Order: sequence, then C-alpha cells, then structure tokens
Amino acid sequence: MAPWHWSYRTVYLVGFLICAGLLAYALYSEVYLGLIPCPLCVFQRIAFIWMGIFFLIGGLHAPRGNARWIYCVLVVLGAAWGVIVAARHLWLQSLPPDQVPSCGPGLGYLFDTFSWTRALNLVFSGSGECAAVNWRFLGLSMPGWTMIWYVLLSAFALHGAVHPQSPRQAARTRGS
Repeated sequence: MAPWHWSYRTVYLVGFLICAGLLAYALYSEVYLGLIPCPLCVFQRIAFIWMGIFFLIGGLHAPRGNARWIYCVLVVLGAAWGVIVAARHLWLQSLPPDQVPSCGPGLGYLFDTFSWTRALNLVFSGSGECAAVNWRFLGLSMPGWTMIWYVLLSAFALHGAVHPQSPRQAARTRGS
C-alpha cells in the first residue's frame, strides 16, 4: 500500500517510528561512536521527542474531523523548534575558525545556575563545541540531516491531516 493511501492512524504511527529510529541512532552515535552531543544537539533531540510523542498520541487516538489538526499543529511546532535550532547549529558550523565562540559550560550547569531564559540565551549564543563537525553523511553534518527530517516529518504530519481516509473509507466515499 502506497503511503499516500495510508490512514491518519498509520501515518502518525509511522511518524512516531521514524522519530524513535532517529533518536535511537542519536543514542547509538553517542554510545558507540563516541559523539558527545553539544547543547544544540540535545535541543534537536528534544524536538524529535516532542514530535514523536504527538505522532504517537495522534496515531493511537486517531481523531476524526478537525481534531486531527491539533496533533498536526503540535508536531509541526516541534519541527519548527527543531529547524530553528538546527539552523543555528549549521550557522555555527559554517563560521571560520577564528570567529567560533569559545566553549562554554555544560547544559546541566547552565540550567542549574541561571534562569531558563538566561540559560537558553547562552545556549543559542553558541559555543565552540557546537561548531565542531564530527560526523558527516553524504556531505551533510548531523544538524543538516536533522533539518531535512524536520521538514519531511512536518510534510508527513500535514499529509496525514489533509488526507486522513483509509483506502477502504475512500472507496466507500467514491462508491456513494
């Protein structure tokens, strides 16, 4: 069955599985490849967790009518956050070495010591660890790939909300 004929439930459960797979790879790259995530990497993971949660809830609930847009909007909001973080990360990676900010304290220290708004501001001002490119696939660094996945998963969520019918439901509608 082609994905454009999948039901809302199937689209959203597959979206959840994709998010889970991406997070599993992030953990694999941390544990087995030794790639320690920088603060911006952690925020990109949070975006996938957010999206995965609402893909899963939307897939299990499979609402009818306009209620399906609630899950779609929540998934797209997570993706928008992820795109913003990934764009900032890519910008830091594109800086010449002499313009890279110095490495800052760890994420735990920032949130323990400063208010949430101040800690977020410090994270987004960047640090040297976020500018390092330790992994590439087909010429793109990890934040480049995450940005692509945020866009693809947003489109997938929108497709599920716009075309929520299963093939059986669509055939019944056409046959009436």
